Amino acid sequence: MDQALTPQDQAFRDEVRTFIDGALTDDLREAGRLTAGAFSEFNAGHRWHQILHGRGWSAPSWPAEHGGPGWSETERYIFDSECARAGAPLLLPMGTRMVGPVLMRFGTDEQKAHYLPRILSAEHVWCQGYSEPGSGSDLASLQCRAVRDGNDYVVNGTKLWTTYAQHANRMFCLVRTSTEGKPQEGISFILIDMATPGITVEPVITLAGDHEVNQVFFDDVRVPIANRVGEENQGWTIAKYLLEFERGGDTYSPGLHAAIALLRRVAKAELAGDGGRLADDAGFALRIAEAEADAIALEFTEKRAMSEMAQGGQPGAASSLLKLRWSEVLQRVAELTVEAIGYYAAPVQREARVAGSNAEPIGPDYGVTLMPTHLNHRAATIYAGSSEIQRSIIAKLVLGL
Repeated sequence: MDQALTPQDQAFRDEVRTFIDGALTDDLREAGRLTAGAFSEFNAGHRWHQILHGRGWSAPSWPAEHGGPGWSETERYIFDSECARAGAPLLLPMGTRMVGPVLMRFGTDEQKAHYLPRILSAEHVWCQGYSEPGSGSDLASLQCRAVRDGNDYVVNGTKLWTTYAQHANRMFCLVRTSTEGKPQEGISFILIDMATPGITVEPVITLAGDHEVNQVFFDDVRVPIANRVGEENQGWTIAKYLLEFERGGDTYSPGLHAAIALLRRVAKAELAGDGGRLADDAGFALRIAEAEADAIALEFTEKRAMSEMAQGGQPGAASSLLKLRWSEVLQRVAELTVEAIGYYAAPVQREARVAGSNAEPIGPDYGVTLMPTHLNHRAATIYAGSSEIQRSIIAKLVLGL
């Protein structure tokens, strides 16, 4: 695998860099800098999505036949790296990186024609209806029911940890359509208009004090059978396909390198116990170096997987390996950054984390997001399948255990 960029790739990188540097307004840069969760503040992220759509770049991984840029894996990696370098707002992946690829693979021609352009433009904002109370990583146990009634399904039940459901106007949802046979065999994949009567969205406030996730209730919600993707009771197969993209559709290492760069910046600014700079403390410097070595190893593994995908493969078990290592290293970097900032991590500074706020931060400006980021990243080893689930997948598919 040749790591060097070709002259064509270098020219593409310069094109992307020039566009991003010109398109990112000051307020969008500030929103990116103040991002403490998995995604940036909704309005900023939505605006950045629309700006990218105007250039044809809102879905970097989509083929040209479906309205994407048709980039190679290398070009997509360059684009993600440049976005991370510039501190661009983090976009919601539910449309472009999750339900979009599912529709390309399993959707009808009518579904593709209707939904894919609206995903690209961000006219449709999607949320994911998977987890339920008692059915997190064990999705086979989900209980949200969809019963046929004429040309509709009538949906009753609830979904939990539904990210940005308060902003979404569409949901892709797993529902139970049969109780016969194995639990996995009775699940279907449907698309729901969030304006449908009977849907209630209740906020769940995180430890960081953010309204990022929700609980969604369905009370006799009627969903047209035409909104089912794939066959009835094929949802488990579709969900597994989607999870490959949820775990492996992102490029993980650019964001991880950006987090380490922030850690180094904090360590150079903060004092160690001996009065010198924390970056010069041998013990702390070693811990940063260990995290960076793990990030580089992840980057090389990611590029190897990209090379295989460029030859027509799917993420497969590599998506579990990448998600597992990324989430664990990310948490370690966040912990080190909070340790580096010391007591300035303690104040709750919600107002100072709002772009355009005139609230004076307590301590250095980079300190306002460090503790919320650390708290948000605690979920990284749980969402998209817990670390235990990822290890089970690796053991089965790679080691044959």
